[in-house]
Amino acid sequence: MPKIGTQKVVEIEGVKYTLQHPGSREYLRIQDRTQTEFGVPSMEKMAEELFKHVVVDPKVSIEYFDEHDGMDELIKEAMNFLRTGK
Repeated sequence: MPKIGTQKVVEIEGVKYTLQHPGSREYLRIQDRTQTEFGVPSMEKMAEELFKHVVVDPKVSIEYFDEHDGMDELIKEAMNFLRTGK
């Protein structure tokens, strides 16, 4: 199954989020961009990349979750979707 453009809707804390897969190449680029100089993932960078490239509706930012619950769950769902396309 092709991943690029594949969408999935997840409901977290009563909010429906649409995830869209940006494709395998962009997935690898996201992984590269989110690593620190020590080669470990930065959760802040990962959240920013996921919210920019994977969570397409509603558009959210880290600050959105200052007033909404579910950031950790959305990040988990988006990371799993990015890896599997499902």
